[in-house]
Amino acid sequence: MEVQTILWPTDLSRNSLKAARHVVSLADKYQARVVLMYVGTDLTAMTGAYSYPSAEHLRHFQEWELDQAKKQMEAICDQNLKACPFMSLKLVQGDPAAEILKAIQEEKADIVVLTAHGRGHDDLDQKSADFGSVARKIMAQSPVPVHLITPMAS
Repeated sequence: MEVQTILWPTDLSRNSLKAARHVVSLADKYQARVVLMYVGTDLTAMTGAYSYPSAEHLRHFQEWELDQAKKQMEAICDQNLKACPFMSLKLVQGDPAAEILKAIQEEKADIVVLTAHGRGHDDLDQKSADFGSVARKIMAQSPVPVHLITPMAS
């Protein structure tokens, strides 16, 4: 298998960051480009049911969220991914599984590396190997191989 581009979607949770050493190993082995991806929640899609906060407030929060995520991603790159020859950041908003599947096509990814579960499930580290909903969707629909990391084994 030839790997030129690795897509690493992360929600920046402790569990999802356990994929870092796998990403570094694959990138080093194949001298591959790594796309580190974060999907923020599209809160503006929820404004129809609520009158407050306004769509403007929600957009402001989303911009803040992506800015914070970008800072964390840059720190991850500096600390953990120095072995990667090429690195780019991708920050989007929307449904995580849908955005990851779209990014596979847009980035021409050859492989996706992600953990079995991430956000909100840090306490599952030593208790469960269950797949999260995003991991299940990616495993079922990805047109490229998925390297799935079980956080409790990493």
